[in-house]
Amino acid sequence: MFTIRLGVPEMREFWNKLKNKVTSGKSGKDEQRLYRKIGKAMKLLSGNPKHPGLESHCVNALSNRYGKKVWESYLENNTPAAGRMFWIYGPEQGEITIIGLEPHPNDKGTAYDRVTLSSAGK
Repeated sequence: MFTIRLGVPEMREFWNKLKNKVTSGKSGKDEQRLYRKIGKAMKLLSGNPKHPGLESHCVNALSNRYGKKVWESYLENNTPAAGRMFWIYGPEQGEITIIGLEPHPNDKGTAYDRVTLSSAGK
C-alpha cells in the first residue's frame, strides 16, 4: 500500500476545493463525477500503481521536464479529452504524489508542454 499525497500548491488546492463542494452539496453533476473518478483512481493507485484499469505508464517528456520519472494514469478511457492523472513516487518511500490532472493531450509532439505540474512539497 502507498500513501497518496497531493502536489503543492495546485493539486492540494484543487482537491480540497472539489471535496468541499461535493461534501457540502454545492457541486454540479460534472464535479461529483470527477470527484468519484479521482477518488477511485487514488484508491487503485494506493493499492497497486500498475493496476490494469489505470494503464499507468512513464511519460518521458514530463520526466525530463520535472527531473524525475513522471507517470500517467487514466481516470477514464474511451472518452473525448479523457482525464489523466500525473504522479511520481515519493518524496518518501511508500508514497505517491499526484502532481497533475489534465485532459488527455491529443496532439503529438508538444502535447505534454501544456501540462501543469505541482511540486511534490513536504
